[in-house]
Amino acid sequence: WLKELALCSIVTAMDCDLLHPDPRQEAAKHKLKRLVQSPNSYFMDVKCPGCLQITTVFSHAESVVLCGSCNAMLCQPTGGIARLTEGCSFRKKQD
Repeated sequence: WLKELALCSIVTAMDCDLLHPDPRQEAAKHKLKRLVQSPNSYFMDVKCPGCLQITTVFSHAESVVLCGSCNAMLCQPTGGIARLTEGCSFRKKQD
């Protein structure tokens, strides 16, 4: 049992710093495996190229989003993140 106690008391160096992880590595991890869990989705303001009206759209929208005033298509769904129509500009909404 002394050998087992000696093996357990050996301190090994960590390969990575758990308190200060690299932001690029954290962003590449799965949303549940990050140090602080956070979703990959977000809300964004999309500006219509025709009438310049701003509409709030979910990043992973599962249906076609139309402009409220001119009925132009702003984004179309894909398997994951919604694809914006060409000419639309967007910005992420802040928490």
